[in-house]
Amino acid sequence: MAKVIVTTNKAPAAIGPYSQAVKVGTTVYMSGQIPLLAETMEMVSDDFRAQAEQVFKNLAAVCEAAGGELQDMVKLQIYLTNLGQFTLVNEVMSSFFAAPYPARAAIEVSALPKGAQIEIDGVMELPSTN
Repeated sequence: MAKVIVTTNKAPAAIGPYSQAVKVGTTVYMSGQIPLLAETMEMVSDDFRAQAEQVFKNLAAVCEAAGGELQDMVKLQIYLTNLGQFTLVNEVMSSFFAAPYPARAAIEVSALPKGAQIEIDGVMELPSTN
């Protein structure tokens, strides 16, 4: 089965040798998104909530480019530089998703690219091959 590289200018461009997402059949593997604005490649804000919201917006843009939507995500990995933000992540995530929610992990890390406080990657399953 061939892999299809997914790209969109509505999400930040890759800042290394990787693709925004790769689609194989109906499964889409998403690279990590950090809270960069696609237009400027600058951090949206130092505010954690604003960063979390931007990451979900970036993921949504990649989902759309792949032929799906955020609700089609089946697995998320959330990386936080401060696990104390866990409750706030839950609040923000619940504003972007409806039940049934994707499977998820939340992991504290020592640092993220460009000084981001949050990064999210994941897997999306499309309803049909697009």
